[in-house]
Amino acid sequence: MIAKKLLTTIAFALVLLFSGCAKDDFNEIDGLCPVVTTTNPDDLATDVPLNQIISAKFNEKINPTTISGASFTVAVDGTLIDGTVSQTDSTAIFTPSSLLDGDTEYTATIKTLVKDERGNALQEDYVWTFTTLTLPEYTVDVSSSPAIGGVTAGGGLFNEGTAVTVTAVPNAGYNFINWTDNGTEVSTNTDYTFDVIADITLVANYSLIPPTQFDIILSSSPVDGGLTSGAGLFDQGATVTVTATANAGFTFVNWTDNGNEVSTNADYTFDLIANTTLVANFVLNAYTLNVTAVNGTVNKNPDQLTYNNGDNVVLTPTPDSGYEFTSWSGDAIGTNNPLTVLMDADKNITANFSLIGTTFTLNVTAVNGTVSKNPDQLTYNDGDNVVLTPAADAGYAFDSWSGDVTGIDNPLTVLMDANKNITANFILSGVAIGPGVIDLGTAGEFVILSKSGISNTGVTSITGNIGVSPIDQTALTGFSQTMDVSNEFSTSDYVIGNIYASDYSPPTPTYLTTAISDQETAFTTANGLTTNVIVDLGAGDISGMTLAPGLYKWGTGLLITNAGVTLSGGPDDTWVFQISDDFTIDNDAIITLTGGAQAKNIFWVTQTQALLGSNVQFKGNVLAKTLISVNTGTAVSGILLSQTAVTLNAATVVKP
Repeated sequence: MIAKKLLTTIAFALVLLFSGCAKDDFNEIDGLCPVVTTTNPDDLATDVPLNQIISAKFNEKINPTTISGASFTVAVDGTLIDGTVSQTDSTAIFTPSSLLDGDTEYTATIKTLVKDERGNALQEDYVWTFTTLTLPEYTVDVSSSPAIGGVTAGGGLFNEGTAVTVTAVPNAGYNFINWTDNGTEVSTNTDYTFDVIADITLVANYSLIPPTQFDIILSSSPVDGGLTSGAGLFDQGATVTVTATANAGFTFVNWTDNGNEVSTNADYTFDLIANTTLVANFVLNAYTLNVTAVNGTVNKNPDQLTYNNGDNVVLTPTPDSGYEFTSWSGDAIGTNNPLTVLMDADKNITANFSLIGTTFTLNVTAVNGTVSKNPDQLTYNDGDNVVLTPAADAGYAFDSWSGDVTGIDNPLTVLMDANKNITANFILSGVAIGPGVIDLGTAGEFVILSKSGISNTGVTSITGNIGVSPIDQTALTGFSQTMDVSNEFSTSDYVIGNIYASDYSPPTPTYLTTAISDQETAFTTANGLTTNVIVDLGAGDISGMTLAPGLYKWGTGLLITNAGVTLSGGPDDTWVFQISDDFTIDNDAIITLTGGAQAKNIFWVTQTQALLGSNVQFKGNVLAKTLISVNTGTAVSGILLSQTAVTLNAATVVKP
């Protein structure tokens, strides 16, 4: 009898062991169900850093296909924040798309959609909260000198890191000169924008206008719509030109004087007969979002005909009966559900659905090179699109595809409607690949060259010569330069090299005139290349791609997100990127060079402006028709050539 009871007990235990997990036993039987064991940050943690990456560790390995934006969310007051979800072994990771807000409670949730490798699900949602650190507050004090010269606005108490704009408005008969901090010039713009990192006392300095001169005062509406140049004192009757340059996401509309339109040209030329106050008016760009779905529907939130630049739209797919959502294509890729779309251009997105249970395999073979698959999965649903990008080993070049797909497309998009075997063929490369090096002439002797000014804020480090022309040395701001005894150049603690301006002693003016001419010639040459051009790759978004040497052209702007981009080629190979609109690189993006590729052989050529975000690792030379902006923490290995201005904020620029 005792033996019979023992056998019965053992049999019951084996049934529990092999029958999976149930909600009423997951607390008692460790290992049968996935359980969250630790989180980072801890539940109820305080003073969490704003750059925190949020993670949850489980008691066992988790099926990676169940870790997604639908199963791991982070929210503030019920509103989900943007982020990227990934998985490593037994840990789920949520990486926010931007810094967290200060002094804010966040709620993280791991949902029961998560399963282990045996198909057992988390038995109940795991929810925890944490609070970010409180940012210190600093005082911005503004005043006028002399007091009768004008009025100031924008001072007050602000959290650390806040972008603050102070404004100076000169009174009648006075001219605005600059903003100073403890006697040091920090800006010559009436609207001065900076990030608050300490208490600061700013003085708006004005001067009395001589009776034979008139003052031009410029401003932007809205302030963040764009930049203006050409303000200052001029002799009566002088012919002057003022210029408006739209910021990313805005379009210039017109110049107005006391509300009356005087010009619709960004460059406005007129004869000065009186003190003149001009406003450059900009409008926020509006874009359309077209979403296509077959065998399912997609909900847009918010659902509007147009969206302002910078708006976020959440797309949630719902499959018809018998179908399942598989992926996005068009101007969005991946499997995020829901998907958050940043509206920075007109976009066409397709939601792909497939019959439940239909999957295929994709086998890719490569010798003397590698091929990346995006997305990289063991199986794909019927109708999925997979992007294959070849990268040649040193000394080789991509030649063609064979097997179930033929041709030379690079990258190649494969429609998964059957099991497929594809081979990437590489051949020996005896010569350099690409359109060739762009001859910069004497402009190549500079690391930064600008026609209308170079401004620096923060602790910036520059290795190489910099220069401005035809504008004079007053357009060099934030460098605290010291003149050489020859008066041919100056130096600065921020620059390892020489600083040149058009009003320095000969032969500097002639040297700069030649360099500017060479810069413009190089810009025209680079834009004029047409042989073997690859057009509109990625619809203007090459994020996450690996690009072989060659000539690339876009009739729109070009975007690189924090997914970065890889340029793969040999030390003598070249890349030229022709960009018709803004060249935008998001925060934390990395341009990676492989196979021996060199920054000096890469040329990013934009017919408008180049906007490099914060903490970017950038490689290559930029030839811009207008502004080049390099933000905090960004490191540039390359030459910056602008036909208007260059702005630097605590950045590093090194001539390769």
